[in-house]
Amino acid sequence: METSTARVRTGKADRYLVQLCKHFGHRVPAEWSETDGVVRFEPGTCRMTAGDDTLLLACESATSEDLAVVETVVADHLLRFAWKEDLTVEWKKPTATS
Repeated sequence: METSTARVRTGKADRYLVQLCKHFGHRVPAEWSETDGVVRFEPGTCRMTAGDDTLLLACESATSEDLAVVETVVADHLLRFAWKEDLTVEWKKPTATS
């Protein structure tokens, strides 16, 4: 399983979490509360957690190509919804341990 995470600094984390989940929920399965959400795309899943000043995005897919699709879709929509803010979405892959 391929995974990645992004920590997005914003004071509107709960708002964006709900907005993303509602938006994606029109086309794919999505569940959410004000602090947690999950969206199940065909190529993979994105789990979201809203903190006071951070939106945590955690994605997983079977392949790195599918993971890239999920990352792109989630990041593009978040940046579009947050156009008034200067947000940065930097995906990080887990590092291999010996």
